[in-house]
Amino acid sequence: MRPQADQIRQKLRQLVQGLTDLRHDGQFDEPNLDGTAGDYISFDSWEWPQGVGLYGLAQLWRRHRDPALQDLLERWYARHVAAGLPGLNINTTAPMLALSLLWSETHDPRWQPVLDDWANRLMRDAPRTAEGGLQHDVSDKVNPGEMWDDTLFMAGLFLARYGHASGRLELVDEAVRQFLVHARYLSDPETGLWFHGWTFDGRHNFARARWARGNAWITACVLDLFEIPDLPGSVRMYLTEVLKAQVEALLPLQTESGAWRTLLDDPQSYEEISATAGFAYGLLKAARQGIGGPDWAEAGWRGVQAVLANIDAQGTVQNVSYGTRMGPDLQFYRDIPLQPTGYGQALAILCLVEAEGQLVTDGASL
Repeated sequence: MRPQADQIRQKLRQLVQGLTDLRHDGQFDEPNLDGTAGDYISFDSWEWPQGVGLYGLAQLWRRHRDPALQDLLERWYARHVAAGLPGLNINTTAPMLALSLLWSETHDPRWQPVLDDWANRLMRDAPRTAEGGLQHDVSDKVNPGEMWDDTLFMAGLFLARYGHASGRLELVDEAVRQFLVHARYLSDPETGLWFHGWTFDGRHNFARARWARGNAWITACVLDLFEIPDLPGSVRMYLTEVLKAQVEALLPLQTESGAWRTLLDDPQSYEEISATAGFAYGLLKAARQGIGGPDWAEAGWRGVQAVLANIDAQGTVQNVSYGTRMGPDLQFYRDIPLQPTGYGQALAILCLVEAEGQLVTDGASL
């Protein structure tokens, strides 16, 4: 059964509060390569979980044009730009995605120099693997020769969105290359699902983990990439078929609760809500766009119900796995602890923004 639009709106308000209330309690000690403390939880930190969180806020703002949300986003970026941005890597690129979306709507002159500088350095300075892939280096570790699912959401989508908004089509071309080279090495031809990573050092997919959130990054960002008008038709057709293969494998793996497990094809692994939210977002969006059929929509709405069931009274999304490095074996993924995070909040926001839009359009709550 579909939820009511008013229920969705209430949950969205709670999710925003839950995101901005996130604070690092010291449980996870992950110092950066430069010796500074890593903070992957607090809303005020510039890192990839916060970057995904900001993208959720930006998409919510784009739908409702709430001045308070715009102010929240602009103050966050102004504060960080004034303080000086961190060093560039794949994960610290993530906050640029929401900023590119915000700038494309407001054209505030404060942001274009920041976006241009980051895009230029990403194109010029970011380490590459063989065949031109963006090497998935992060703030606390260099990963020579490695490509991860996460890269497409953290960096590829920024290049595409900002490239289109700014008229810099070389950035869109680079984004397309990243989606294609990552699909070549991370998409599993046997199942249609995606592996977490690939290394050119030994040429293998590590533990061959069909990790849920990595797959959810793909489902979500392929559909968001399709919003770019500059995308070549051949690329759109190719990625559509890659997406269909993935979803056909996903549908029978959805659990009775509507969620998916952190290792998609491992019944011993726990149900994980950030991935569930990403899948529900993508399935509903794809069904709306005519890419998927009624079975996609049905699975998406079941996923929405699972997400709603895991948002507590404070607006915090529960049963979200903590940031997950490349695992050496499948047990590594089963053992990742649960921890509320910015990406958990954001993926739930994306999921519910899509759900609310469809409920209003369909008149289901009127």
